[in-house]
Amino acid sequence: MLFDTHCHLDDPRLHEELDAVLARARDAGVDRITTIGCAHDAASVRSAVDIANAHPDFISATVGVHPHDAKHLDEALCESIRDAGRDRAVVAIGETGLDFHYDHSPRDAQAEAFRRQIAIARALRKPLVIHTRSAPAETLRILREERASDVGGIIHCFSEDAPFAAAALDLGFVSSFSGIVTFKKAVAVREAARKQPADALLVETDAPYLAPIPKRGKRNEPAYIAHTARCVAELRGEDPEALAETTYENALRIFEIAE
Repeated sequence: MLFDTHCHLDDPRLHEELDAVLARARDAGVDRITTIGCAHDAASVRSAVDIANAHPDFISATVGVHPHDAKHLDEALCESIRDAGRDRAVVAIGETGLDFHYDHSPRDAQAEAFRRQIAIARALRKPLVIHTRSAPAETLRILREERASDVGGIIHCFSEDAPFAAAALDLGFVSSFSGIVTFKKAVAVREAARKQPADALLVETDAPYLAPIPKRGKRNEPAYIAHTARCVAELRGEDPEALAETTYENALRIFEIAE
């Protein structure tokens, strides 16, 4: 009973063999997937939504603009996100946030896009999926200033430390752990996974990126979530099946998915 809370099924590396990718996921015990929208223009806003609508009992979607593409977010694109966000398949807004590591968009554009998408999430009453890299203080500050706690959400692909996870949780944001947690050198991330409260813990692949050990170096896919979940269970000294069930139920609650 596994829920991959964050992957990119519209990425060509997965989409070109989507049926096979989904079949392998089911064989690995994956019962649900959320595919993440990362639009760069109005035409791409619904790419994740369309996949979800084709698999309504298996896949849900988000809509948003990644911080890498924040410079493209104008009012027309915001309106497209609002419209798509009302679709029954859409369970969250994002991924949005700040990436001061790559800075593919200017930092002021990232911050403005982040604020605008928080406003959309609050208007639609849907949680947020947050990308944050090399910007922990700035991310928390914007979440506070824009009252993101009204809707809460997920810090995806968690790459910070336990104090950041605790501060995010105070604002209503749970932490989702990716294949990074399986890397022994990711000491702070692994410690955060150990300390995270059970009801605020999720797992994800971020496929096709960040394949977990023992698949590191390969193209990632939802089936590999089993390796990440098993690692998190070992770190916490918990039964893997119990951990899978806990994270599954957490995802249903946060995304407000009824079964």
